[in-house]
Amino acid sequence: MSDSITVSGTIATDPRHVVAEGNIDITSFRLASPQRYWDRKRGAFVENEVNWYTVTAFRQLAAHAAGSLHKGERVLVRGRVRIRSWTDGDRSGRAIEIEADALGHDLLWGTSVYTRDVRPAAGEVAAAPAGEPDESRTAADVVADEDAFAPAF
Repeated sequence: MSDSITVSGTIATDPRHVVAEGNIDITSFRLASPQRYWDRKRGAFVENEVNWYTVTAFRQLAAHAAGSLHKGERVLVRGRVRIRSWTDGDRSGRAIEIEADALGHDLLWGTSVYTRDVRPAAGEVAAAPAGEPDESRTAADVVADEDAFAPAF
C-alpha cells in the first residue's frame, strides 16, 4: 500500500519525455511547492520553505503531460508518494518522488485549453479529425459518447 498526495506547485525543470523499452512513455520533472502562510502582523503572505518533488508519469498520462506541461507553469499533481534515502560519497539526503495518477494546470493562476483524446474502441473506425464534424451523428450519439467517458463517483 502506498500513500497518496496532492500537491500544487511550479514546474521547475523542463519536462523530460522518453519512450522506454516496451514502448512505454515516461515523463518526469521537478516540482517546487512553496509553503506560505498568512502573517497577521504583516498583513501579507510569507514564503516559508520550498518542498521539492520529482514527479513521474507513465503511459498515456506521460504522453499528454509531455505535450501540455512546460517549465514555469503552475500545476496540481495527485499521485503516490515515495520517500527514499540516498547517499553520494560523503553526502546523503532524502528524495521525495510522486508517481502521478493525475496532472493538470492550476486554474487559480491562469487559463488552460483542453482537448480530449478520443481513441476508437477495438474494431471501430477513428472519428473525423477535429474541425471536421461528422454530420451523420445525432445529438443522442454525442450525449451517449460523453456519458461513456463520465467519471463514476
